[in-house]
Formats: sequence, structure tokens, C-alpha cells
Amino acid sequence: MEEITVEELADVRDGGAFVLDVRNPDEYEEARVPGVTLIPLPELESRYVELPVVDTVYVICRSGARSARAAEFLQTRGTNAVNVAGGTLAWIDSGRAVDAGPTD
Repeated sequence: MEEITVEELADVRDGGAFVLDVRNPDEYEEARVPGVTLIPLPELESRYVELPVVDTVYVICRSGARSARAAEFLQTRGTNAVNVAGGTLAWIDSGRAVDAGPTD
């Protein structure tokens, strides 16, 4: 499975890439990469059809383990999915901006 760093994610995200966050809602509200879409990993199997039709889905979680599982699942469903190594923690550690709080 393909992986990218948060530095590479910053570049593709700035170019309009779709980023899927598979963490739990409480983690998502605490801190997230700006512009990500939340579908918690336990819901992905029933909700993956909600994903937009794009060339690549970049998948992020807290540290990279759940997103790797999600990316593998998406690949079995014909989606080009790329795992973000280090996850949201690596994004925060890199000093990049984060969003927080509920989205509604």
C-alpha cells in the first residue's frame, strides 16, 4: 500500500485532494487537518459509497494504523487509497494549522 508523509499531504491537499479522516468523532473534534471529511473506521464499510469519485483518496487517522486498514479496505473496493504515515499527530507535530470543534 502506498503511503505519503504529512509534508506530501500538505502539497496534495493544497491542490484540492480529498482527505478522509477515519478517527472517532471525539478525536476529530479535538484536532484535525483542515478540510478533511470524517467517516469513522467502524462506519466505513457501510458508508464508503458516500466518498466522492476522485483519482485518489488520502486516508488519515491519529497515527497511521487505522488509516492503513481503511486504505486497504478501500483498495479492495476499487478505490485508489493512500495512507498518511504518522497521521494527525505527525501533522500537528509538523506545526501545520489544525481545525477543532464540531463542524455543524
